[in-house]
Amino acid sequence: MKILQKICFVLLLGAFSSVYGGSCWDKDVDDCRVRAEQGDSLAQSILGNMYYYGQGVLQDYKEAIKWYRLAAKQGDYLSQSILGNMYYDGQGVLQDYKEAVRWFMLAAEQGYSSAQYNLGNMYEGGLGVVQDYKEAVKWFRKSAEQGIPQAQYNLGNMYDKGLGVLQDYKESIKWHTKSAEQGLPQAQYNLGSMYSNGQGVLQDYKEAVKWYRKSAEQGIPQAQYNLGVMYAKGHGVPQDYAIAHMYFNIAAVSGHENAIENRGIVEEDMSSSQIAEAQKLAREWMRTHQ
Repeated sequence: MKILQKICFVLLLGAFSSVYGGSCWDKDVDDCRVRAEQGDSLAQSILGNMYYYGQGVLQDYKEAIKWYRLAAKQGDYLSQSILGNMYYDGQGVLQDYKEAVRWFMLAAEQGYSSAQYNLGNMYEGGLGVVQDYKEAVKWFRKSAEQGIPQAQYNLGNMYDKGLGVLQDYKESIKWHTKSAEQGLPQAQYNLGSMYSNGQGVLQDYKEAVKWYRKSAEQGIPQAQYNLGVMYAKGHGVPQDYAIAHMYFNIAAVSGHENAIENRGIVEEDMSSSQIAEAQKLAREWMRTHQ
C-alpha cells in the first residue's frame, strides 16, 4: 500500500509569499510563530513544516502536528493531507487509519490530487473504512485525471481486474500508458505484459520489449527477467542468447527466483567465451543502471 508523501515546503512558502513577503517567507521561525499564533493558516502550515523537517528548530513531529492541525481546521488542504499521512504512518500521533481517512477526505474534496490518490488506496485496502472498490475507483479516477501516475497505474489495475468497474482491458491499457509515459516502472512493466499477451491491444512483441526495457532499467526484476525471455525466444528482438543470459543474470541479482534456472538453460547453447561475454555485459549494465 503506497501512500503519497506530498509535504511540499516550497509550495507552502510560495503561497505565503504571494500574500505578503515577510520574514516568515525567509524561514524566520520566530516571525512565523507570531503570525501562526495570530491565526494565519499559511504561517501555521509553514511552521508545521519547519518542525516536521527540523528547519530552524529541532525536528518535532508532535509540534508539527499541532500547527498542521490548526491550519487544517481552517481548510488548508495541504495541511489536511499531511495530517492524513502522519496518522497513516503514526508520526507524532498514534497510528489511526480512520483519522487518516478523515483528513484525506477533507483535502480530496477540495480537489487535492495526492489526497485523492491516498483516499483511493484506503478504500481499496479497507483501511479506516469498509473496503469499497467503487469508491476506490472514484478517487483514483479523480487523481488520475489530474495526472498523478500512481493513480493512473492503480486505475489501470482496477480495470484489468474488474474491481469496482466492469473489466475493460482497453481502459486498462489507456491508464497504464498514461502512467508508463510518466515513467512509473510498475506501469511500464504491466504495459509490456499486455502488449506481449495481446491484452486490450494487438499483440506486439516490439512494443512489449520497449516497455520491459524501460521498466528493467528502473530496477523491476520481473521486467529484467521477461527481457531475458524475449531475447531467448527472439520475440520482438533478434534471438540472442548472450543478451538473454545478461538479463537473466541481472534479474537473478535483483532477486528473481526463476532467473538462475533460465540462465542455465540458455547456457546449454552457449560457448564458454559467449558466457564470459554475457557476464561482462551484465556487469557493465548494472554499473550503468544502478
